[in-house]
Amino acid sequence: MNNNNNNHNHCQYADDDCESVGTLFKLRAPALMLGLLLGIGISFVTSNFEEVLMKNVQLAFFLPFVVYVADAIGTQTEAIYSRDLKTGKAKFSNYLHKEFILGILFGLIFGLVSGAVTLLWLRNELLSLTVAIASFVAIATAPIVALLVAHAFQSANKDPAAGTGPIATVIQDVLSVVIFGLVANMIML
Repeated sequence: MNNNNNNHNHCQYADDDCESVGTLFKLRAPALMLGLLLGIGISFVTSNFEEVLMKNVQLAFFLPFVVYVADAIGTQTEAIYSRDLKTGKAKFSNYLHKEFILGILFGLIFGLVSGAVTLLWLRNELLSLTVAIASFVAIATAPIVALLVAHAFQSANKDPAAGTGPIATVIQDVLSVVIFGLVANMIML
């Protein structure tokens, strides 16, 4: 019994090796349910950009790309930070500084490449500029959003690995849609 107690105390995070399915469900469900509700809200946010999407349906080709790439970059940040929090070796200020720089670098690279591909493919300068700028801004913000959400979970003594993913993802998705829509409205309308 002492060995089971030690194993249970050792698992302070959602860990499939140590916890029951019921415990894992309880740890993970709240963030996923909030993500579900906020995810539905993304449809309402996107509907606010109906006019610009109707003016140039080709914008719709790139919205999933911008959302996905920003998400992927944020997911890397949250996974690395959450892992390092578990080891006790994560210093928030170091992560904040480096992830800010990484967001800018990845944003520049992905923005330039996506803008160039868009221009070569569809031969539309305004569309290309929209995709490039929206990609840059969405990607540049993604690591900071993921880091702040993970830090908030850690500060609240909640497992950042169990909660950050769904919450940071939906926040970044909404942010990416808003960024894309605002940039498209400014450039395309």
